Amino acid sequence: MKKQTTRRIANSIDRILNSSAFQALTIGIPFCAFKLLFGLLALRVAGGAGPLFVFAWLTLVWAIVDLIMNLTRIGYSLAARPAPLEYCTLAQAGRLVDHPRLFLAIDTLISFSIICFVLWSGWITRLAAGEAYFWYAATTMNLISVSLVNIWVEVRREGKDEG
Repeated sequence: MKKQTTRRIANSIDRILNSSAFQALTIGIPFCAFKLLFGLLALRVAGGAGPLFVFAWLTLVWAIVDLIMNLTRIGYSLAARPAPLEYCTLAQAGRLVDHPRLFLAIDTLISFSIICFVLWSGWITRLAAGEAYFWYAATTMNLISVSLVNIWVEVRREGKDEG
């Protein structure tokens, strides 16, 4: 009886951590926040004209579209229905060539590169107080979720090793 209950709890945790809703909330939406804030910072630095100004607006549109896609994934996940779209525009483009996960990984690399650029360029200091808290929340959500998943993977691995 105890083994069945433990297995049921473990399976429930697996379902949550592997759900589209969890992944969108803890990875996708934070990445959208980083892209959005990067676009806003680029707008400020651009000063209203030039290639950086255009790039900033393209980044903002990209961030908003990705945010809508992640929110859509959450809705489908909560409705227990398969989502008709990927987490982000790059992964959606990857569907066209049968490699959405590769393109999702590329989006992850770009998102981490944005984080690094904003930190190392000093642009992080240009965030308004509310924007900075938005950045902190996205960072916290993303890092804590990665840690929780890693802990759970190790707990499951050790459980399989013992039994």
